[in-house]
Amino acid sequence: MSIFNSILSKLGFGEEKKSPDVQAQPAREQTPSTAPGSPTPAPGAAEPGKTVSEVDVLSKLDSMAKSHAEQLNWKTSIVDLLKLLGLDSSLGARKELAKELGCPEEKMGDSAQMNIWLHQTVLKKLAENGGNIPAELLK
Repeated sequence: MSIFNSILSKLGFGEEKKSPDVQAQPAREQTPSTAPGSPTPAPGAAEPGKTVSEVDVLSKLDSMAKSHAEQLNWKTSIVDLLKLLGLDSSLGARKELAKELGCPEEKMGDSAQMNIWLHQTVLKKLAENGGNIPAELLK
């Protein structure tokens, strides 16, 4: 498993949730494309019986940080983020993750630049995969 896939897994990405009963879901306003008996779902609608899950990354990581033995600042540090998730945060592991995510070669030679790029890229990739990363962390 790739390092980034391990990050996704630790945060609960890809855990498909089945809704137990369509009737049990909260009522929503029906439009012609979502009315009962409608032949096709509205564009972007979830498959029947499945819920689209957005991972609340901020809450999960903040909760993990509160119960962690070390005080970690995952919002600014890739090392702390990896430690918080229980993953290898060594320079070698970070270089492997940077290569996996396509870090520019010129940043690979300077660990500080690589770490900054890596942290920003991991957060962006989490957002792309359904994580609700606050805009201020995606700069």
